[in-house]
Formats: sequence, C-alpha cells, structure tokens
Amino acid sequence: MTASSISLRSALVPVAAAVAGLLWISPLLLLVWGAFHPGGEAMRLSFDTRWGLDNFPQAWSVAPFARYLINTVAIVTLLLALQLVVCTLAGFALARMTFPGRSIVFGLVLLQLMVMPEVLIAENYLTIAQLGQVDRWLGVALPYIASAFGIFLLRQTFMTVPQELEDAARIEGLGRLGILWKVYVPLARPTYLAYALVSVSYHWNNFLWPLVATQTEASRPVTVGMALFAAPETGVDWGVLSAGTLLCVGPLVLAFLLFQRQFMQSFMQAGVK
Repeated sequence: MTASSISLRSALVPVAAAVAGLLWISPLLLLVWGAFHPGGEAMRLSFDTRWGLDNFPQAWSVAPFARYLINTVAIVTLLLALQLVVCTLAGFALARMTFPGRSIVFGLVLLQLMVMPEVLIAENYLTIAQLGQVDRWLGVALPYIASAFGIFLLRQTFMTVPQELEDAARIEGLGRLGILWKVYVPLARPTYLAYALVSVSYHWNNFLWPLVATQTEASRPVTVGMALFAAPETGVDWGVLSAGTLLCVGPLVLAFLLFQRQFMQSFMQAGVK
C-alpha cells in the first residue's frame, strides 16, 4: 500500500464517521426542529418558518405528562433495583458456586436470550392477573426482573475475579454474602453501570408490554401516554407530537450528555458490545 493511498484512507475515515454520525442523529434533529415549529410548518425544512415554544405547553396539557413521567421513573427504578438483586445473586451462584445442574441452569439462561419478550405477553398477562398486579408498577416490572442478559453479564464479570481475593476474604471471617458484597460487587461496578444504562434505556422506551399491563393513568408510563398524541380521530399535530416526544426522550438524552464519559468508560471496562 502506497503512502498516497494511506493518506487518502486516513482522510476518508473521519468523513465517513461524520456522515454516519449525522445519519444516526438526523431523526433527533428532525424531532427538535418539529418541536419548535407550529404544526403546519413542523415538517417544512425552511429557515423562514416561525420558531417558538408554544408546542410544549400544548403537549403538556394534552395528557397528564407529570403523572406519566412519575410512573415511568417509578417503574424503571423499581425494575432496575430488583434486576440488580436477582442478577447479582444468580450470576454469583453460576460463577462461584458448585451445585447439581449448574450447566443446565446456565444453558436455560442463555436460551432465554433467544426468546423475544413479545412471545410471552399472553402468559405474562395471565400471571400478573393471578397475582393481582394488573395496572400496577410491579406488574409492569415482573416479567423482566430475571434478566438473562444481566445474569450472563454479571456471571462473566464475577468469573474474572481472582480466587485469591475470595480466599483472603474468607480468612477474614466473611460469609458468602459478605464476600459477594465486599469483594465481587465493588469490582463489578463498571458492569453494573453499563447494565443499568442498557436496562433503563430499554424499559424507558418499552411500549407493547406496558400497553397491555396498564389500564389507567395510575400506572401508565409516558410511552403509552404518547399514543394519545396520534389519535386518528383528532388528527396529528406534528409540532405538538414532536414536543411531546422530546419531553419523553429528553431525560435520557440529557443524562447521556452529562455522563457520557462515565458511560463509555463503563462499557469499555465491562466489555459490552
């Protein structure tokens, strides 16, 4: 390979990366454009159109947005807390404990990764109905608590912890749970942060299962509430719809912009691809 071809390739890589990044962020840019323009001009890409914040008060008044955001935060927080507890215990058991059928259990966990959650919607609804958790935060969270991805990720992380650290902790008099809490959990913090980002972003934007599991505004998350903006009987105001969508995804985008360095470092250290 000649020097000219190497220099040409080096010059094209940043350009290709910039084009790919622009294509990736273009839906968000279009959303921001529509949110600050009146409904009739929201989809017109002209700088002669009028800018304003009128869409945001309208979007906030179309539905009880505050209640939907509270429900979303509560569901995501409850689910993440339960996932971390269950996945930590399961991952530790599969990584460091010896019991009959351990390989079979781990195989079933991997098998769960291949099953789409939508396939189990009917069975999951029957289960939460029998438990009396329909239209409740816990009912929305229950089917996702035992996350196969979380169990697998933490198992792989715990297996990289040197056995000498566990032996030293046991000599100090720590029990099994003490070793887990004081040795394994601190060493897996990057993995926890990376998994938390994946879990929160997925369940914040989840729509189909919350649509089935919720019936009233008492537990309806913001993604389901957004369906009110596109009601065909009232027509679609693209400016108000864009503003409402921006209110929905804004917290996630803001959190990523504020903590992007920590997020990227966690993904690199955890090996999540």
